[in-house]
Amino acid sequence: MIGAQLFIYAIPAFAVLMFVEWIDYRRDPDRPANGHSGRDMASNITTYLLGRFLKPVLQYLIPFSAVVVAAAITPLHLSPTTWWVWVLGLVVTDFCYYWAHRADHRVRLLWTAHSVHHSSQYFNLSTAIRLPWVHPAATIVRGFAWLPAALIGLPAWMIFLLQTIGLLYQFPIHTQRIRTLPRPIEFLFNTPAHHRIHHGSNQPYIDKNYGGVFIIWDRLFGSFAAESEPIRYGLTKNIGTDNPLKVNYHELGALISDVRHANTWRGRLGYIFGPPGWAEAARADDVRVIPADSTREGSIAA
Repeated sequence: MIGAQLFIYAIPAFAVLMFVEWIDYRRDPDRPANGHSGRDMASNITTYLLGRFLKPVLQYLIPFSAVVVAAAITPLHLSPTTWWVWVLGLVVTDFCYYWAHRADHRVRLLWTAHSVHHSSQYFNLSTAIRLPWVHPAATIVRGFAWLPAALIGLPAWMIFLLQTIGLLYQFPIHTQRIRTLPRPIEFLFNTPAHHRIHHGSNQPYIDKNYGGVFIIWDRLFGSFAAESEPIRYGLTKNIGTDNPLKVNYHELGALISDVRHANTWRGRLGYIFGPPGWAEAARADDVRVIPADSTREGSIAA
C-alpha cells in the first residue's frame, strides 16, 4: 500500500531528525530532564522496527476493512482527480481521526493499543515512533471511525493515504525543542505546544488535545487545553520497564485479568468497552482500581 511505502521512505528522515534533536539536546545546559533517556530512546526505536516487521502479520489477521466495504457499497463517488476532493478528504479524515483518537482514550479495548504510545516518561521525536504492534481487536473496532469518509464517496486508498499523511505530520510535533509557533498556526493546527499537553499525565492535561493535523476539533468539542503548569509525561501509573514486549502488551494483560475476575457479564463488558479505570461496584475496594478520570495514562494507557 502507498501509506506503508511512505512510512518506509520516511525512516531515513526520522533517523536524521532524531539524531539532530539528540545532539541539540546534549549540547543544551538547560535541557528538560524529561527530554531524553538512552534506554527509553532505544526502546522506542526497537518498538518501531519490530512493529514494521510485524505489520504483515496484522494484515494477515485482519483481512476485513470496514472502510473498504463502505467505499464499495456507497452510491457516492468523489473523483481524486479534482483538487477540492483532496482538501475535503484531508479535513474529513482528520475529523474522523479526532474521534478515533478520543475513543483510544475512553474505550479500554482501544487503550490497550494506544497506551503503548503514551507509556514513555520522556517526550521527544523518538516518542512519536513508539507505536503498538499486533492488536487485532482494537484495530478492527478503531477502523469504523473512518466510515463517514468512505460513505461520502472518498476512495478507500485515498483515505488510507491521508491517514498516513496525518500520522507523518504528527512526527515532528513530538518535541520540546519548539516552544510555540505564530498564533494563527497555533489556533488552527496541532503543534508541539498542543501535543506536549496531550502526552501529559497530570491534571489539567489528561484526555486533552486529541487533534491530528487540526487542533480546531478540540476547540469545537471541548477537549482543548493550553499549558498552565509543568507537564509530567507518561502514565498516571507508569509501567517501569523499557522491555518492548511489556510496553506493547502490559495493558492488554491487565484487561484480560480484569475480565477473567469479573463477577458479571456487565462487569466483563465494562472492562472491555468502558473507560480505563472503570471497575465493577463489587470490586470498588480493589487496590488495583484507580478513578477513571486519572487513568488515561494509568492503569495500564496518543
